Amino acid sequence: MNTDKLSVRLSTVAKYVIEGARIADIGSDHAYLPCYLAKNVGIRFAVAGEVAMGPYQSAERNVLSEGLSDIISVRMGDGLEVIQPGEVDCITIAGMGGALITNILENGKNKLDSVKRLVLQPNISAISIRKWFLANNWELVAEEIIEEDGKIYEILIGEKGDPYKPYRTNVDMGLLLGPFLVKKQDAAFRKKWAAEKENWQCIYGALEGAAETAETNEKRQELVNKMKLVEEALGNEKS
Repeated sequence: MNTDKLSVRLSTVAKYVIEGARIADIGSDHAYLPCYLAKNVGIRFAVAGEVAMGPYQSAERNVLSEGLSDIISVRMGDGLEVIQPGEVDCITIAGMGGALITNILENGKNKLDSVKRLVLQPNISAISIRKWFLANNWELVAEEIIEEDGKIYEILIGEKGDPYKPYRTNVDMGLLLGPFLVKKQDAAFRKKWAAEKENWQCIYGALEGAAETAETNEKRQELVNKMKLVEEALGNEKS
């Protein structure tokens, strides 16, 4: 992977960045994504944000070697600390856990007024992002699920709007599995949730021998509820 050829995961993120956007790529690592966007999508401006010195220095080197310092500003800082209010209209965050992504957005809420689009790729717990969207009036407008090198990733795109619009039928199922992904049901989706269900069944079996406490009973019920949602989703015909 380099600034000319992204991974499938980052290519999927890139395709949801609109031409002419002013972006902040949080946790930019080598700045591959903003460099690619500057060369191929025609973004006007980008901030490549990094919290760790090593990746920050790598991003700086790549931006300099590509001759993109006039378009991409590499900055060191935690989350949305690297941008000023009104500076960007699109934020990309890829390769972190869903809970960490929502913490970054929550802690930087004052930077989101000018932001029109969030393109988020959680490695785990996409449900955390969907719940945050609901609580903060961001509408989930698109989703994708892809498999690369044996790992499955979800990409979520949010815009300001009606947060309940994608969840007109089963909110719980939509939050857990993704309302757009449930409808499409491609191979990666079915593979992911069949594996998750099998894992939950193993956990449920282990809990069967545990002492009867309020905590174990609650955990068992949570597992039952999630398995039912998956069974219902996977039993639906692809639409």
